[in-house]
Amino acid sequence: MSPTPAPAPEFHSIGLVVSDLAASLAFYRRLGIEFPEGSENQPHVEAALPGGLRLLLDPESTVRSFHPTWRPPTGGGGRLGLAFRCTSPHHVDALYEDLTAAGYHGELKPWDAFWGQRYAVVHDPDGNGVDLFAPLA
Repeated sequence: MSPTPAPAPEFHSIGLVVSDLAASLAFYRRLGIEFPEGSENQPHVEAALPGGLRLLLDPESTVRSFHPTWRPPTGGGGRLGLAFRCTSPHHVDALYEDLTAAGYHGELKPWDAFWGQRYAVVHDPDGNGVDLFAPLA
């Protein structure tokens, strides 16, 4: 008789290793993610996301303290991509405008994608792609 398989683990959080914690906090706060006051001075921060996931931010220095051989990926790309569902196509446009006006790199201006979404891409301070999207009416 074979043992009963363990249940699948629950997807719980998304972790980012960031080069500048304060800059990353400012970016993600503009997207409405609430981090505790004083997070800029912490070695690790977390925020609850709608839907039950958590966003974890760890400065490179923290990661190196427990994993001394860690190095950021090379090759010019971001470390991962995130996607934020907006409330409407107008919301996509407004968020893109807010982020690019604040100096964040706009990778792809808002457009009506053939798959039925208003879609745009900005980069966070570490070059990670952050997709903004909403279903078209």
